[in-house]
Amino acid sequence: MGLFAIRDYRRLFGAQVIALFGTGLATVALGLLAYDLAGPRAGAVLATALTIKMVAYVVVAPLAAAYVDRLPRRWFLTALDVVRALVVLALPFVTEVWQIYVLIGVLQTASAAFTPTFQAVIPDIVTDEADYTRALSASQVASTMESLLSPVLAAVALTFMTFNLLFLGTSVGFAVSALLVLSTRIPDARPSARTNAWDRAVSGIRTFAATPSLRGVMALNLVVAAAGSIVVVNTVNYVRDVLGGTQSDVAWMLAASGTGTLLVALVLPRVLDRVADRLVMLTGAAVLLLAVGAAVAMSAASIAAPLLTGAIWVAIGGGMALIITPTGRVLRRAVDPSGIPEVFAAQFSLSHLAWLVTYPIAGWVATRAGFTTTWTVLAALAAIGALTAMAVWPRTERVEQPGTAAVVPAEDGDLVTVSAREAEEGTLIAGQCSCVRTV
Repeated sequence: MGLFAIRDYRRLFGAQVIALFGTGLATVALGLLAYDLAGPRAGAVLATALTIKMVAYVVVAPLAAAYVDRLPRRWFLTALDVVRALVVLALPFVTEVWQIYVLIGVLQTASAAFTPTFQAVIPDIVTDEADYTRALSASQVASTMESLLSPVLAAVALTFMTFNLLFLGTSVGFAVSALLVLSTRIPDARPSARTNAWDRAVSGIRTFAATPSLRGVMALNLVVAAAGSIVVVNTVNYVRDVLGGTQSDVAWMLAASGTGTLLVALVLPRVLDRVADRLVMLTGAAVLLLAVGAAVAMSAASIAAPLLTGAIWVAIGGGMALIITPTGRVLRRAVDPSGIPEVFAAQFSLSHLAWLVTYPIAGWVATRAGFTTTWTVLAALAAIGALTAMAVWPRTERVEQPGTAAVVPAEDGDLVTVSAREAEEGTLIAGQCSCVRTV
């Protein structure tokens, strides 16, 4: 059965796509709202708003994972979508910077609970490994299409309307997403073996600390955040103040980054069938290092070239896709099914912890010291993350799941750890054992 033949996945994917496009419009509008209220200090305002977002993600996501198996996930996700729709609907009426901070705090608290819960639902609906890989790719394509098309739609819309109306599109997106989630048959989470809420909240982080591949992912999160914060935080001020661009030009530059992500996401599924996740992700880190280095050189030389800037933004988008797309595969292979919600929530928090470090640098340092200094600092952080990932993530790693008892050769000659039942019955088929052999 094909991936999109799965009714519940099809509806959830539709909900994701619609909500993503609404969020994309709001991202453009939020940057322009910050510029409208703060002018040259827009980067600092945007960085503060995004820092609030990251704090919510780091704190709330593990708690959501800890309690999600006690809640009906379908109603929980629907309620969170409704909250997000109402909050975004209030943003056009903001007249003070502090009001942005309050609304973003509420909005991102809801998103921090929604996203890891949504991510953990997908493996329960799409149980086939190959289909799940395609689901990860489809999710990435949806995200990249949003990052490409939402700014384009925003650029077109801004030619005949004010940016405040873009928030209305976001609110409608969340409302439709809520209806689609409500119409989906979502199984409740598997009960966790851990009864203590705090223990459950930190169990995913403990798994990261104990697993080499996940430690590598944690380091690569810093590479993604260091490069991505340049695009998210600095684009509006760089385009308006350095390149002398318009509101629409800001949207088009964001679309350039989305173009890079889309191009990579379209070809990556075939690559992942043949190349190890580790190699793909480290290649993405190398691409991001080169792109950020090019941004530093461009700024240091005072080159105000829209085409060159766009090319660097394309490279940043592509490098981020190379790291982010395989991450779900690595996470799923590192734990048994009952631990999936907790490890996904941990990744959600840990990845945003990296953004919590880089967003303030991109916004506050750039406001005071300029783009060259800021991007140099971010390039150094990206290099630290890439080198750490190479050091802590070995080339080969055998991940044993609970209950496994034997190491046997698979059809392709690699050694794999299998369950005692599989070893005794001799029913091992390459790629279908209960474990994962390598990443």
